[in-house]
Amino acid sequence: MKIASLAFSCLLLLASGVNAAPAARPLPSDSVYQLPLVLTDQGANRWDWRSKRGKPQVVAMFYTSCQFTCPLIVDSGKAIEHALGPASRGQVGLLLISLDPRRDTPAALRRVVKERELDLARWSLASPRPQDVRDVAGVLGVRYRQLANGDFNHTSGLLLLDREGRIVARTDKVGTVPDPEFVKAVRRSLAP
Repeated sequence: MKIASLAFSCLLLLASGVNAAPAARPLPSDSVYQLPLVLTDQGANRWDWRSKRGKPQVVAMFYTSCQFTCPLIVDSGKAIEHALGPASRGQVGLLLISLDPRRDTPAALRRVVKERELDLARWSLASPRPQDVRDVAGVLGVRYRQLANGDFNHTSGLLLLDREGRIVARTDKVGTVPDPEFVKAVRRSLAP
């Protein structure tokens, strides 16, 4: 009888529109996560990028067939990881979002993960839907244009998002030597 009464109470709560689970905190108005965005990663998993909320993220846009700047973007992420050291590495995520979702399939993303030996405990390579590329580039401040040969001209900076998805630092320095000011900003974002 008590179980039936509890079930009836839950049904009444649901019918009245009251959410029995505590509501999530609203996003800050300046959070990039205000943009609804579903990504498909290297494992063919589809997820909302707001699932990254709660952990600082180093974010950049790239495309897998790039032979010049994009490998340097990956190098930058690896250099930041190295600069953080083993104790702090797991406290920050690295998210690379494709500018070229038509060609950057999960298999293409997996190939980069494997070739560059990226640790999937920290790294996510993902593609938005083609119609969402311009919106995500806009909220991240990435400028790009597609060339006739299918390549892209694009800004090559890295962004640091705080736990709530606010842009708190940016660097245009890419390569194997990390920007020391950006690394300091990443360390500050890890503080409780």
